[in-house]
Amino acid sequence: MMSFSKRVAQVEEYYFSKKLKEVNQLISEGKPIINMGIGSPDLPPHPSIVEALYKSASLSKSHGYQNYQGIPALRKSFADFYSRFYQVSLLPQEEILPLMGSKEGIMHISMTFLNEGDEVLIPDPGYPTYTSVTKLLGASSLFYSLKAENNWHPEFNELEKLDLSKVKIMWTNYPHMPTGAKADLDLFQKLIDFGKKHDIIIAHDNPYSFILEDNPKSIFQIEGAKDIALELNSLSKTSNMAGWRVGMLSGKPEWIQAITKVKSNMDSGMFLGIQQGAIAALGLGEDWYKQLNQIYSKRRKLVWELVEKLGMSCEKNTSGMFVWAKLPDGQNSVQFVDSLLYTYHIFVTPGQVFGKEGEGYVRFSLCVNETAIQEAIRRI
Repeated sequence: MMSFSKRVAQVEEYYFSKKLKEVNQLISEGKPIINMGIGSPDLPPHPSIVEALYKSASLSKSHGYQNYQGIPALRKSFADFYSRFYQVSLLPQEEILPLMGSKEGIMHISMTFLNEGDEVLIPDPGYPTYTSVTKLLGASSLFYSLKAENNWHPEFNELEKLDLSKVKIMWTNYPHMPTGAKADLDLFQKLIDFGKKHDIIIAHDNPYSFILEDNPKSIFQIEGAKDIALELNSLSKTSNMAGWRVGMLSGKPEWIQAITKVKSNMDSGMFLGIQQGAIAALGLGEDWYKQLNQIYSKRRKLVWELVEKLGMSCEKNTSGMFVWAKLPDGQNSVQFVDSLLYTYHIFVTPGQVFGKEGEGYVRFSLCVNETAIQEAIRRI
């Protein structure tokens, strides 16, 4: 009899895929839902980005298959971007792989390096896709706890106590999602030293480095990081291009070449117009990010006010496009989120989605305009 694969039984439908069906149903019933759960930028891209797409799409030659590694101009633009903002030197042809969003890069990296039975270090709380991809490939998740008292940084003394003999990859992500915790170069140095000591790939997911952050950082600012690390980056948040699906992966040439083998069997290249738009985005100057962060800063102050009205607390020295708020002791995050949704028609994300260490917290997105946040405050 026809049956599904074992891997499908090991994963659940993505939380937002399920929950948004319910939210959309409430909207269709006329409920005035304020959606503060999703990190999808509501602001438009810079006009030059849209113009670059338009010009390219108007040319007949733009509509064929494209190179699996992106056009040379796009790879060079990523390299120039890293040089300009992170002071990191990358070889455009050998050390950069453009992606259709960095989320697919999580799958490509995992498929390249993992066999069944291998283990993966995954932050808790952390991005749920790290876990689901690991399960889909038949590998095992080895969660490492991040706690508020350690600024949501890894406890390396605790990591050293684990049996790391089967660990191939360690996922890490700073500025951290969902907590917004920042990293300094000392933390990156510890991660690189840990990876080299135990021969574990340090896979750094870096899509939030410009959001409410005055000093963007890359793990490749650490000398020798390319020996053991890979870094994902994205235009989704920094350029308001989430739906365009443009990201990149950087690392040493032999690893990028191996990952390209996987990618080339899964897609047929990125639409040329999108690549041209990405080139325009990568060429934007500091003024773009300052303007963006002025908007997010105003929104964040309002969300802090909303958090206080709800009887919660939050850390304010954070980056990224979320506010991570602590519930009063004893409250369940899923129950709180449902109560907020059904009573006040405000949707936020329960911390439990991001791991057991996320229980007792909820996440507010800053991808909501000031008027909507003020309305949420008024409702409370």
